[in-house]
Amino acid sequence: MSKVRTQDICFELQAGETLLDGLERTGHAIEYQCRGGYCGSCRTSLITGRVRYQQTPLAFVASGEILPCCCQPEGEIQLDVALACVKKQA
Repeated sequence: MSKVRTQDICFELQAGETLLDGLERTGHAIEYQCRGGYCGSCRTSLITGRVRYQQTPLAFVASGEILPCCCQPEGEIQLDVALACVKKQA
């Protein structure tokens, strides 16, 4: 299992889980649309660590960026992603 550090917490990915799945499961604010590396909506800054793609994504990925929808961490990684803010109803 891979350890993921974000701005707020640290968690481990579950077996077969994409990075995007893990971020959603743990309540992080991350945009996405295609879940396949086509659109680039989930583009995220990778602070430390490495990821691998089973297939090269079609969306542009700059140095220091990843597409969580279609990658798997290689060991521990750190991302510039925050937890989603939840508004309390009055």
